[in-house]
Amino acid sequence: MTTIQLNLAERGYEINIGYGLIKKVGEIFDLNRRVLIITDSGVPKEYAEEVLRQCLDGEIFTVDQGEGSKSAECFIRLCEKMVHMGMTRSDCVVAVGGGVVGDLAGFTAASYMRGIDFYNVPTTLLSQVDSSIGGKTAINLGGVKNIVGAFYQPKGVIIDPDLLKTLPTRQISNGLAEAIKMSLTSDKDLFDLISMGDTEKNIEEIIIRSLNVKKAVVEEDEREGGLRRILNFGHTFGHAVEAQEDMAGLYHGECVSIGMIPVTSCEVREKLIPVLEKVGLPTKYNGDLEDALKFISHDKKCDGKKISVVFVDKIGSYRIEKMDTDAFCDLVREEIKL
Repeated sequence: MTTIQLNLAERGYEINIGYGLIKKVGEIFDLNRRVLIITDSGVPKEYAEEVLRQCLDGEIFTVDQGEGSKSAECFIRLCEKMVHMGMTRSDCVVAVGGGVVGDLAGFTAASYMRGIDFYNVPTTLLSQVDSSIGGKTAINLGGVKNIVGAFYQPKGVIIDPDLLKTLPTRQISNGLAEAIKMSLTSDKDLFDLISMGDTEKNIEEIIIRSLNVKKAVVEEDEREGGLRRILNFGHTFGHAVEAQEDMAGLYHGECVSIGMIPVTSCEVREKLIPVLEKVGLPTKYNGDLEDALKFISHDKKCDGKKISVVFVDKIGSYRIEKMDTDAFCDLVREEIKL
């Protein structure tokens, strides 16, 4: 087992990574209280049931698989469930699932009684390398992704690579997009590992290296005031693609894969595209570009007519540039043709 300590004073916590750790959830987390386990219909039932087996007094709440569950309606249903269970400030929530479950469960925990303990057991590669740590929780509203949310750190995270064995190949690729994103801005060795190595054999190291990148960023900038913006590399156009209704069939990581292309130099792009293709990620955009660009103004990094955009000119480094939204849209129009 590898343990990474996220140092945020009283909000700090441990991230434990290792095969078979789901069987030790009760040893690592404090589950000797009322526990609401939140999962979704796409996660194998035995994962949440294994966590329940180790709880003193727990219940499982299963939401529908997909982004549609990150809604105000689902949030209210969860709060009502917690009231019905008689949960108090001394009780806790455990997320067992991917990014949707983690975002929804974390936001619910942050809101219920103004905040109760929250633990995360991510079951997808995307959530294991990225969204399970850092404390960004949210739901969607009015067709805008993550527009209502809170910074709320978990009390602990368990990452068990064994849980990835039931994932389809496309979901593995989806998670690798976020690992590639972090490698481009901050860890050339990680990029080389993905580029030249066997990703399946190296998956634990890829997870650990990705988490160490995010840990360093979150510790310096917990609430996204500056440095943490580098984690949005590829997301500005990526989120616009994701928000476009007729592109709803693309996963988040696939949208980020497309979103990274316009904000890399030609030198980086020559190395990036073969790696994205190697792991099964898209490198071309086939949707309605003008329709997608309409969503840029809704981006949380947008301040009036200006938007902060992360560029990578050389692997392992980055720059952040404040741009007019119109200028960024023009850049995408030009680069996406390549």
